[in-house]
Amino acid sequence: MKSEPDVWSIDQQKKAGAKGAPWDGVRNYQAAKNLRGMKKGDLCFFYHSNIGKEIVGIVEVIKEAFLDKTDKDRRFVAVQVKFKEKLKKNVTLEEIKKTKVLGHLSLIKQSRLSVMPIDSKSWKILNKMSNT
Repeated sequence: MKSEPDVWSIDQQKKAGAKGAPWDGVRNYQAAKNLRGMKKGDLCFFYHSNIGKEIVGIVEVIKEAFLDKTDKDRRFVAVQVKFKEKLKKNVTLEEIKKTKVLGHLSLIKQSRLSVMPIDSKSWKILNKMSNT
């Protein structure tokens, strides 16, 4: 899940506490489809886009897809997420691009997509990269 840190940062997510915050404002149909596929308990990387371009933490889905209150046309959804943890070491886009086994990720192939799936193998690799 990507957010510009000057709009919504990992620190703001952390301050939202146990009730979390809605992940709203998504207006891309593919990203919205990805939101609809999320299940309660799913873990997601929190990625700072534009400023930093790096994975900085992990959030957990605490409420599955619901109508996005910021969408007047009532076509798009949001999910509720809560802060789980900050990474020990942020993983930059540059590092991800240099890791050949991650070359298939939407983060690289569809860089404008704000919500994208991560397969379990890539999740493990990225977590390992954040602990070194």
